[in-house]
Amino acid sequence: MAIPLDAPKEEPLVIAPEPAEDAAAQRVIEPGRALALADFAPPAIGAGERLLRFAYRLGVPGPALAAPFRKPARTRLLATVEGPLHGDRVAGVALRAGHFLIYGLKAPIAQMDFSPAAHLTPPFARAVHGFTWLADLAASGPREQCAPTAERVLSAWLHANPAPGKGEAWNIGHAGHRLLSWLVHAPLLLSGKDRDLRKQALAAMATTARWLDRNVTRAGNRLEEVAGWCAITAAGLLLPDGRARRLFGEAGLVRALGELVGDDGGVLSRSPLDQIEAITLLVDLAACYRATRRDPPQALAAMEAFLVPPLLALLHGDGGLGSWQGAGAVAEGRIAAVIEASGVRTRPLREVRQWGYQRVSAGKCLLQFDAAPPPLARHAKTGCASTLAFELSQGPHRLIVNCGGASFAGGQVPVRIEQGLRASAAHSTLVLDDANSTAVLIKGKLGTGVGEVEVDRRLLQLDGGGATRLEASHDGYAARYGLVHRRILILRDDGSELRGEDVLIPAGRRGKRGKVGFAIRFHVAPGVELGLAESGKGAGLALPDGSYWQFVCGANAMDSAELSIEESLWVDGEGRPHPTQQLVISGMVSRGGGNFSWLLKRMG
Repeated sequence: MAIPLDAPKEEPLVIAPEPAEDAAAQRVIEPGRALALADFAPPAIGAGERLLRFAYRLGVPGPALAAPFRKPARTRLLATVEGPLHGDRVAGVALRAGHFLIYGLKAPIAQMDFSPAAHLTPPFARAVHGFTWLADLAASGPREQCAPTAERVLSAWLHANPAPGKGEAWNIGHAGHRLLSWLVHAPLLLSGKDRDLRKQALAAMATTARWLDRNVTRAGNRLEEVAGWCAITAAGLLLPDGRARRLFGEAGLVRALGELVGDDGGVLSRSPLDQIEAITLLVDLAACYRATRRDPPQALAAMEAFLVPPLLALLHGDGGLGSWQGAGAVAEGRIAAVIEASGVRTRPLREVRQWGYQRVSAGKCLLQFDAAPPPLARHAKTGCASTLAFELSQGPHRLIVNCGGASFAGGQVPVRIEQGLRASAAHSTLVLDDANSTAVLIKGKLGTGVGEVEVDRRLLQLDGGGATRLEASHDGYAARYGLVHRRILILRDDGSELRGEDVLIPAGRRGKRGKVGFAIRFHVAPGVELGLAESGKGAGLALPDGSYWQFVCGANAMDSAELSIEESLWVDGEGRPHPTQQLVISGMVSRGGGNFSWLLKRMG
């Protein structure tokens, strides 16, 4: 459990709130390493349907349960789905021109290896084997113009994968996305004149659905399992004799969603990209229910409404996504399309728990602050050591950012720098001895490090107006260096000033001897002109709209440190890396502790 922090009496940045202040403003947010699971029960059904579901789970075929004394129905689709989500038209046009376009990188269809043993980068494996490109192709033109390309790729894939097996093609997540995409975009695949291909495609749908029935619980993570359950449920809706499969899929899906999502609606991987994917899966599944004129279980509709507020909490003033847990700055258009398709109208999440991202809106400024431990290893896909990092934007312009983009590695972002983009140094936070606050491992996993984060949020009354004060600390460096990192951020209500202080506190009663190197990094967004002051104690930041911010180091920070400008990198929502700069306060600090204050102030 988190422990409320008492501000030290000598703290120069803090003004204690008045006793009469609203109690809600002083509430302590309590994230912890042990993430609570959302409580969702399977849909309520009658005794007959429970028996049907149980028999199907034991392996009794759907046709035998639907009509045991007649010949199984011919495989066909029972309805045509109208997908509410539109893909990327540019990527669709590239497909029609003969290329996969994944995060800015082209790959000719004719040279693509569709076999399960092919060594594809994660973004290409997901697109090629998950058939997520079908939505892009559908958005690029009329069906009759797009169908030949869809048939060409489908034919090549079926030739390379005639039966279920191993490898990336039969990853549970890829198989789930593939079957769901086939069902939602079936008109693109089945409207051609090639009857043999149509027959093969329908047989592949039925085979994949049966394979997922048996293997869905072997998924590598909960999001992959949810993709598998969504596909099973959709197949139960759209393939003949599917009632038992639908009941089986609904129960498994609701259970898997409960294990994927925390009790504030955020996925336990803490990745906004995973949050988008979960919403997208439910949106496509809801379209399958509409196509068959059935109402989805109430729990699924409730989960959609549950997932949207945490996503909204990570949007900046430009409507795009913050760069957290491997995500790039996904643009406003895609986010807006997903939220509109969900049909959910709500406000950003306020009562933050497991999601962990504190959001402060002040005037034209938006502050995002990572005040929770990183995800557990079993939940992480591209886990990042970003604890106590922050991002700041003014209106449509970003000011302080994180590098982001680890999830896009394999496109224009080279795979070799993927681990670097997940490191603490790639985020706007304090780093000791160039070490990560949580160990960054291969394949997106995280090791030991931050196990507890203490956080306190309250309102203050300062001279000239109010402010929001966030204070959090983590123990990621306690075992190695004997120091706890505490960060205090105070943002004025008019957005004109952000005060910060990074404090290093001995973890035990007695501090260790010696010194350790530190660096406090502030990655600056592209388009912001950065220049050091002549005194070397501050810097100027000029935004594209002509506004000007001043960065000033406190006197205590400059006693044992220096301010410099270094090169940096920022990845946008299309997976394109942009060269940027960063402000760095660096030096040596005693293992007995130290504190470093700084100020970001809008000058005009």
